[in-house]
Amino acid sequence: MTAPSTFGLSTEARNLHWLLTNLVEEVPGILSVAVVSSDGLLLLSSDPGRNQEARQAPGARPAGPRGSAADLATVVSGIGSLTVGAARLMEFGGVRHTMVAMDEGSLFVMSISDGSLLGVHGSAECDMTVVAYHMALFVGRAGHVLTPELRNELRQSLEAEPAAAPGSGR
Repeated sequence: MTAPSTFGLSTEARNLHWLLTNLVEEVPGILSVAVVSSDGLLLLSSDPGRNQEARQAPGARPAGPRGSAADLATVVSGIGSLTVGAARLMEFGGVRHTMVAMDEGSLFVMSISDGSLLGVHGSAECDMTVVAYHMALFVGRAGHVLTPELRNELRQSLEAEPAAAPGSGR
């Protein structure tokens, strides 16, 4: 995983980056992670520079969905919206988590207290109970600090990310 720069970010933003890095490094089989706001915007990614790298390396097979943190965020947002609509239609209450099992991997989506979503793209070898446990830890630790101000700061830091110079480690 390429560690994003946290220079100039608030303590809360740096802590969220640390939690995300920890999630990816401690759980075998995680390919990519995205935190998405309730309005579908990418807030935090396990590899925010991957879009830039994918454009610079034609033909290289990326680890995440189509090699883009933005693509994972779009999928997570869409699944989140669909499951919330289904829960409302069925009158079963709020959606806590969703898992999509595929032949060669899985996608896990978990709600964060403010309506944001945590999405994890895992390989076929990842243990879904371990992933769910670590996702719940992340949500428990991150949910109360994801304020509107912090969401804005995270969005702005991601918008600045593609401007990183090649070879800067991102």
